Amino acid sequence: MKTHTTTLTMTLIAGLTLAGPATATDRDDQLRLVVPPWPGVTVKSEIFAQLIEPLGYTTSKQQLSSTVGYNTLQTGDSDAFLAGWMPAQQESYDAAMEADAIVDLGNNVNGARMGFAVPEYVYEAGITSAEQLADPAVAKRFDKTVYSIESGSTVTDMLNQAIEADTYGLGDWEGMSSSTPGMLSEVEAAVDEDRWIVFYGWTPHWMVPEYNTRILDDPEGVYGADNGRSDVKTIVATSYAEANPNLTRLLDQFVISADEQSEFIRDYSLKERKLEAVAHDWLASHPERVAEFLEGVETRDGGNALDAVEASL
Repeated sequence: MKTHTTTLTMTLIAGLTLAGPATATDRDDQLRLVVPPWPGVTVKSEIFAQLIEPLGYTTSKQQLSSTVGYNTLQTGDSDAFLAGWMPAQQESYDAAMEADAIVDLGNNVNGARMGFAVPEYVYEAGITSAEQLADPAVAKRFDKTVYSIESGSTVTDMLNQAIEADTYGLGDWEGMSSSTPGMLSEVEAAVDEDRWIVFYGWTPHWMVPEYNTRILDDPEGVYGADNGRSDVKTIVATSYAEANPNLTRLLDQFVISADEQSEFIRDYSLKERKLEAVAHDWLASHPERVAEFLEGVETRDGGNALDAVEASL
């Protein structure tokens, strides 16, 4: 079953890539997006909604958890999802793939990653790998403390397992867990005083531009394989992808960087700007990215997609 789904995915993408402009014969004029209550996907989904509106499509945003979203993609009650985080959602993803219910269009965020993090001034002082935490002098500078998010969260469990296993010499360190805002308040206080601090960090997130956060190498894979790198996939219901080649091409080409997403997360979550304004301003200030997204895409009635979007901005 999974082989068939993989073949279908490759066939769809190959057809969209090689056939020139997608024929604007989409069955649907509406896209039902699964949007969990996470700042990154909230803004990203609004950007996509504003991108497709001048093309003749409307967007319905469904505020569902990722687990429920995979189910509604299978039942035909949702069309697409822009936050398929892997490996965190692997179980739900695999079940939907086995059912031939979804098409995986690949990453829509390049550079997503999590791990041991430090402010840039610590990184520039030479601390670039978690292996260096075993150095007694380095451990002393960090007060043998790693700050993390909520107790019981998967990533805090990962840290605690590393402490128990004495990975990177962390056996006598303390894992200080609190709420995400609580952890970041500790980071802010340390940055204000130029103190050394090591904490659980991830990108995309507003902590990256706000605190010049750098994620350390993690050769032992405490936070996952490949230095804690993650995939953030665009997932589309198989039946929707087959019936809507024009919009599926746009979904496939809608790819941003982790740094870009971190910036608009900061605007929305930290600066508390209105969602619609953040999305509009991002599109208006990234014309080259918009052109890349729309390459070979048409309006629903066969018109020039780029002209339509530029006129709307």
